Amino acid sequence: MAKITKAHHTGLTVKSLDRSIAFYRDLLGFEVVFAWNPKAPYIGELVGYPGVDLHAAVLRIPHSDVFLELLEYRGVAQVGVDMANGNVGNAHVAFNVDELDPLYERLKASGVESVSPPVTPTIGPNRADVPSI
Repeated sequence: MAKITKAHHTGLTVKSLDRSIAFYRDLLGFEVVFAWNPKAPYIGELVGYPGVDLHAAVLRIPHSDVFLELLEYRGVAQVGVDMANGNVGNAHVAFNVDELDPLYERLKASGVESVSPPVTPTIGPNRADVPSI
């Protein structure tokens, strides 16, 4: 039986590829592996938008074998999405960090908005006294 052998990447559709690269690279330390504007018929077929002007970048997540793919779709109708946490279909990506509070302060000083300041879980698998999963 065919099976999944490992995770490769997570893809996020972004409004501005340049701004998103700056966030992940400059503020979080991701490495840009490559950026491109692929011009091949299979791209439109793959993403469901024939003739799309797709701008993309693949970034290496620090200390990981998994990549982050950022995709900016140009030349297609776009609808803003309500990104409130409780809305069906919204997703999140989580990263372990060595010093959360200083990272949060640096992000905040750079103008990054957050739902809340860091919160320490008191129950469940992510509580402070349980080794990281």
